[in-house]
Amino acid sequence: MRLFRIVAPVTAVVAALLVVLSYEAVPHAPAGAQPPAEGDPFGAECRTNITGSRVVAYCHNAYVDIDRVRLHIECDRWWDIDSDGSPVEVGPARTVRLTGRCWKEVRSAWVSHQRPLPSSNAPDVRGAPDDPDGT
Repeated sequence: MRLFRIVAPVTAVVAALLVVLSYEAVPHAPAGAQPPAEGDPFGAECRTNITGSRVVAYCHNAYVDIDRVRLHIECDRWWDIDSDGSPVEVGPARTVRLTGRCWKEVRSAWVSHQRPLPSSNAPDVRGAPDDPDGT
């Protein structure tokens, strides 16, 4: 009987800690995280393949908006230079191939996405207030 009085509270505390700690171990969304907008889909789907020292990524854009994709490669050796590819625009229903390499092994490779900058090819407006000739 005396053993039960000692073991029962300890068992209850251990069970409570297991419940609390297991809840904390479950991944949660970060505080202030916004769910993705349902009405504004964006971003090409990219598949990356690493073979030895070479990286090939295929990106397909299934959406209406243009996506600018860049291939980033991190090399495994300290003396091998990491690389960031130049941005490539992927239009709607288009697929692009991005390639890169290291001299030796590749540690990791990923593709970043960016919305294109607003076009500066806007039509010229004549007679604007900052136009001194008014032509």
